[in-house]
Amino acid sequence: MTQQLLPCVEINPSTTPDACVIWLHGLGDSGHGFAPIVPELKLPESMAVKFIFPHAPERPVTINGGMRMRAWYDIKSLDFESRADLEGVKESAAQVEALIEAQIESGIPSERIVLAGFSQGGVIALHLAPRYANKFAGVIALSTYMCEPSLLESEAKDTNRETPIMMAHGEQDEVVPVFMGNAAFKTLSESGFNATWQTYTMQHNVCMQELNDISAWLQKVLG
Repeated sequence: MTQQLLPCVEINPSTTPDACVIWLHGLGDSGHGFAPIVPELKLPESMAVKFIFPHAPERPVTINGGMRMRAWYDIKSLDFESRADLEGVKESAAQVEALIEAQIESGIPSERIVLAGFSQGGVIALHLAPRYANKFAGVIALSTYMCEPSLLESEAKDTNRETPIMMAHGEQDEVVPVFMGNAAFKTLSESGFNATWQTYTMQHNVCMQELNDISAWLQKVLG
């Protein structure tokens, strides 16, 4: 049975795309949440980058009283060690992988694909990228953390160890405390991944300086 692809918001360049950014939203949001950032990134038109913003499936979320909302996985507690439900993370990672494979089949090689995620979406990006068999252009993980960091060393593949991973976090983040993001960064670095770490004076959101830095980073890895 062919897996049905996640529904997405797709923003195409004026010419045939030769690169792609797949950007995963946070808890309770949708693909529409981050779509408005594309013009803010002010990428040169010569970079024919397609942006894909998938919608997470709807599921009950325990910490929100079992309310159904778009979520990449259930959050059963806010405890640092067990915040992300591993089975849900694996399921969503497989759905995102199917989306990536569809882009490769459409003619965009994996080396021209950037996987990006904010908060819950970043958890999926940081779970999938180190375990993915093909090489990415880069990974962006914003205001996020890692699911089951102890599993990384035994499950990681070498394919993306040198792939640039841009990690950024708000110093005043009360949703995902900055130490959780920094712990993920350290786990990746200690496992030999090419991660960088940057903090901003903000809460659990994105700011203009961060978007400017993301734009410069995208131009570097996809330029």
